[in-house]
Amino acid sequence: MTEKTKTAPAADRLVQIMAKLRDPDGGCPWDLEQNFASIAPYTIEEAYEVADAIQRDDLGQLKDELGDLLLQVVFHSRMAEERGLFDFAAVADGIADKMVRRHPHVFGDVDIATSQAQTLAWEDQKAEERARRAHAEHRELSALDGVALNLPALLRAQKLQARAARVGFDWPDAAPVYAKVDEEIAEVRAAAAGGDTAALTDEIGDLLFSVVNLARHLNVDPEGALRAGNAKFERRFHRLEALAAERGVNLRTADLAALDALWETAKAEE
Repeated sequence: MTEKTKTAPAADRLVQIMAKLRDPDGGCPWDLEQNFASIAPYTIEEAYEVADAIQRDDLGQLKDELGDLLLQVVFHSRMAEERGLFDFAAVADGIADKMVRRHPHVFGDVDIATSQAQTLAWEDQKAEERARRAHAEHRELSALDGVALNLPALLRAQKLQARAARVGFDWPDAAPVYAKVDEEIAEVRAAAAGGDTAALTDEIGDLLFSVVNLARHLNVDPEGALRAGNAKFERRFHRLEALAAERGVNLRTADLAALDALWETAKAEE
């Protein structure tokens, strides 16, 4: 039995279930009320839950989360089908065609020997697709085209910077980026001292953007680094709470010195 014959019945069943849920005659009232915009936050949430299951190495949960994410694809496809735009089969065929097109070394006669070369070829293919899209829309192509607005802010900053770097708008190495971070910190201090909330927000944004740029130059994924930093803080704070309970310390009334001592103990234990 081929993968296609094993997969198709399950996919067809899911598509049929969604069609029934969206059927005005006997469907689910909640599902019937939804539209692309109302479902989009759930789609993003499910993608994050997939990433969370991977991060925790919970492969059983990963199967469930992938199912939830697939449901989102089927849901959007069904709503599009109802409007005569496209259906799930068109979505699947579209991504299949794209994968074949972007892997000519597998499905064609192009020779690509390394993963690095494949990454460059992949980016070239995407750039060609963006150029064709801009031409079809009768507008000038921008190096920043295709960077989704709803990406997490750190990830979007990283992608914007990488796109600009491809056309030469970039520091030659990390040294001037360190200086830029220092400059932005000074500007944050000045804005904070001036008491202008709008200016402070603007300068904090510039500082974060510069830190992302520094991470990029140091070949560190800023989104992953912050996620790891969040996890570390959470782990250590849980230990701080446990230490406080063991020592009879009330977190709400303890002074900062006592809390800092607990924090340092939690850090030292790691």
